[in-house]
Amino acid sequence: MLFLQLTFNTQNYSLQEPYYVRCIKPNEQKSPLLFNDERCLHQVRYLGLLENVRVRRAGFAARIHYSRFLQRYKMLTHYTWPNFHDGTEEDGSKVIVEHMGFADDVKYGRSKLFIRTPKTIVVLEEERRKLLPSIVLLLQKVWRGTAARLLARRMRAIYLVMNCYKRYKARQFMKKVIETFRDVKHSRDLGRNRAWPPPPHVLLGFTAEMKKMHNRWVAKTVLSRIPKEEWEQVRIKAAAMNALRGKRSDWGYRRKWQGNYLASLTDNNQTAPFVSASSNLKNKDKFNKVLFSSTVVKVNKHNKCADRAILVTDKYIYKLDPKNVFKSMSHINITEITALSISPGTDQLVIVHLQNGNDLVVCLTNSSQENRVPEFVGVLCRHWAV
Repeated sequence: MLFLQLTFNTQNYSLQEPYYVRCIKPNEQKSPLLFNDERCLHQVRYLGLLENVRVRRAGFAARIHYSRFLQRYKMLTHYTWPNFHDGTEEDGSKVIVEHMGFADDVKYGRSKLFIRTPKTIVVLEEERRKLLPSIVLLLQKVWRGTAARLLARRMRAIYLVMNCYKRYKARQFMKKVIETFRDVKHSRDLGRNRAWPPPPHVLLGFTAEMKKMHNRWVAKTVLSRIPKEEWEQVRIKAAAMNALRGKRSDWGYRRKWQGNYLASLTDNNQTAPFVSASSNLKNKDKFNKVLFSSTVVKVNKHNKCADRAILVTDKYIYKLDPKNVFKSMSHINITEITALSISPGTDQLVIVHLQNGNDLVVCLTNSSQENRVPEFVGVLCRHWAV
């Protein structure tokens, strides 16, 4: 019941026109018998009561300065929104009034607009209230766009500074590299023992590539000092070094590696039978070239030793009998090799591990007592990945 009464009162109040009562304080002593003329006149002038009386006598409910009216209601027409540039503030106010259809309900003074009925103000306020959400959204959109552009500008500035700094660091690094390796062409080690300056993080990959280029240049320069016919020997020595690095202190890299020792009279006084036997095997098995040959002492699975010779080609390893004009006793396909085993000492023992488990155990022999195990390992590593 109370709720219905409140609803009825609220609806009743909304249909009425409000009237405002302005109170004047007659004295400072709060006495009902005293009346201060100057004090009361000051309050009347300050509240604009005299002007209100004159406006009411003329039949107008409100008066508004042109600037305030234009600023408050300029969004009601697109001619004045967002700013009016086609005349004075009075002209802008006239445009709004005529657009809303209130020309008969207003009068224009020298600095103010006079509105006759309160209903006109109510309509203006209602239309303004309807447009405010869209204006708020527009302002939010503009501000967000402005904030995003400011952020983008700052980010571009940050990245510009970062790029400039990275280029500066890269230039400084390249200057140090050029200064470090300026005369490496005339140095004995070709710059291999020179320390590279620490690169910036962005140039780590590029520095690794430059080191590879330097190593290739060093290799090319070293090879240019070696006759071209000895390049294959250098490749075999490089393969042996990679396989024996840190595993065998003496691997004979200072001497010349001949490879096919049994074809030389220095190691074999029966070169003719050996050459004839190797030629027959080449015609039979179609291998391309002889990689290594040497006399050996073969050890079988019963620990019995026998004098033999081995012939290593690009396809097979042959066991030969030197006492029977180097007749082939058996051969091993090079693809059957699984690993090689040698000792860290200076002995010439080599074990060739095979897939079938029947490993080849030999001890290289020669009249000059040369260490040929590294050469044998290098030949196999060069033509087959152990």
